[in-house]
Amino acid sequence: MTSLRNLPRGRRRAAILLAATLLAGSTTSTLPPAATAAVVDPAASYVLVNRHSGKALDVYDLATGDGARIAQYTRNDGAWQQWQFVDSGGGWYRLKSRHSDKVVEFTSTADAVDLVQYTDANRASQQFRLADSPDGFVRLVNRASGKAADVWEWSAEDGARVVQWPDTGGANQQWQLVSVGATPPGTVSNPIKRNGPDPWLQYHDGYYYLATTTWNSTITMRRSRTLAGLSSAADQVVFNLAGRPDGCCNMWAPEFHLIDGRWYLYYVAGQDVEDFNPTQRLHVLESAGSDPLGPYTFKADLGNTWELDPSILRHGGRLYLMGSATDGTQSLTITPLSNPWTISGARRTISQPTLSWERQTHPVNEGAEPLYHDGRTMIVYSASACWGPDYKLGLLTLTGSDPLNRSHWTKSPNPVFQRHDGNGVFAPGHNGFFTSPDGTEDWIVYHANDSASGGCDMNRSTRAQRFTWNADGTPKFGVPVRLGTTLPAPSGEPTS
Repeated sequence: MTSLRNLPRGRRRAAILLAATLLAGSTTSTLPPAATAAVVDPAASYVLVNRHSGKALDVYDLATGDGARIAQYTRNDGAWQQWQFVDSGGGWYRLKSRHSDKVVEFTSTADAVDLVQYTDANRASQQFRLADSPDGFVRLVNRASGKAADVWEWSAEDGARVVQWPDTGGANQQWQLVSVGATPPGTVSNPIKRNGPDPWLQYHDGYYYLATTTWNSTITMRRSRTLAGLSSAADQVVFNLAGRPDGCCNMWAPEFHLIDGRWYLYYVAGQDVEDFNPTQRLHVLESAGSDPLGPYTFKADLGNTWELDPSILRHGGRLYLMGSATDGTQSLTITPLSNPWTISGARRTISQPTLSWERQTHPVNEGAEPLYHDGRTMIVYSASACWGPDYKLGLLTLTGSDPLNRSHWTKSPNPVFQRHDGNGVFAPGHNGFFTSPDGTEDWIVYHANDSASGGCDMNRSTRAQRFTWNADGTPKFGVPVRLGTTLPAPSGEPTS
């Protein structure tokens, strides 16, 4: 039997429609249902969810410029997935993005032309009518072409094209209009930041502050009174690395720690060469005062060999620099500090990827993050390859007295946080921790991918959720929640 996948696009569509008709026992035509007057509220915001894929119409990569393409993506209700129907009269509307303030458009009348966004000119190519489909779904039919907005090739993948195609009434041309507003007070949903790998988040003096990998020469930070507000907050450049030797580009894994009244911002950067390059080094900035946004000045290089993912461990009144370096495999390291910017001893390896779940796709230990509870000192770290779906979190507990002594750390035999296929969360890792504004709740921030094919790149998104504790004092993270799940906001947040 010939696979539908191998049929040309038009024949495949016809075959699918014919099959649907036969299954329904119908002997009538498969022409699209007649259009009636679908009702929308021009003052409201809508998420448009495709009937076939279950994914939302999305301004791809959070673009704001003319000509940027519109795609489908896992629903998260961000501003880039919220649309306003602007009335053009006579039953025609323009779809305006709440993120970019631009409207969608087909720039020609040809089949398979991509849906893009442009400045609103109210031209016919920017106008759509809502043609009714069964069960309350609608088709978006363009005024200039008479063709419908269609998910190309019936794809169910994130980032798939949305194009125009003759109005067949197929499920991949049907959209559910879900009215949404601002995040309800007292709630939050993921993602916290759409393109936000390697997140570090702190609550300080009435604001949340978030920094993530940029993969360029800037270090950026955003802030908000509420956790939900971070999703639409502007990124502010707090330091530009351009021109620095062995530290100008490929900025990864920023973390900022308040030590003796100043913020020390640790990061990875190297020369402008390919990913996983041999020039990546650890560096630190120092703030002028107690504002996490700076201003910052460059303080020091921290070592002269390849190393990733800096963080600070505090134990027994001393500071330690944690990182990830290679001793044959990528392993966790720790180095004593005499102050936040000065190394005072040899770097030691404290954990290697020896367990099977630490070696999926590639053996890796990285992203060591300190966690303290009831007098216990722990490290939560990332294991396996970040470019595979099985990137996950493991746990080390200091069961001795010396953090520099590998034998004083005990590794938990099983991962403590990992992929959840049912929730559509893959490769959760490179985390941090923060407490709620009133100090009563513990939260984890991490990045993850939306599909098993996701990579180790800027498409990973920042997410957060509350966690609790096991009876033995170890963290109980549960499972990573699905994007778009409404969660209670951290306790003590302002409600207005």
